[in-house]
Amino acid sequence: MPIIKPFMASRKFSATIGDGTGTGATFAIAATTFIDDTGATATAFPASFAYYVLYINAQPQTADTSTLTTTITIPGGDVLDDATPILVEIVVN
Repeated sequence: MPIIKPFMASRKFSATIGDGTGTGATFAIAATTFIDDTGATATAFPASFAYYVLYINAQPQTADTSTLTTTITIPGGDVLDDATPILVEIVVN
C-alpha cells in the first residue's frame, strides 16, 4: 500500500513570457519575476514539492515542456508573444 501524505497544498505563481530571459534551450523565467497567489512578488519557488503544472496561455503543458528549480526553464519559450500568460501551480507536501 502506498504511503499517503497527510497534507498537500498548492501554490500558484503568475508571470508573462516577457519576464523571461535567454533564448532557445536556455529560455527561463526567474521565480522573483512571478506574482504569488497572495498578490506579492515571489521570493522563490518552494524548494520541495510533490509536482508542478505549467500553464501557458491557460493550457496545461506536458512534463517534457519545462524544468523547475529557482527558475522555470521553457525551451523555445522565447518565440512566444511577450504578453503570453504563464501560470505555475506547485503542489507542496
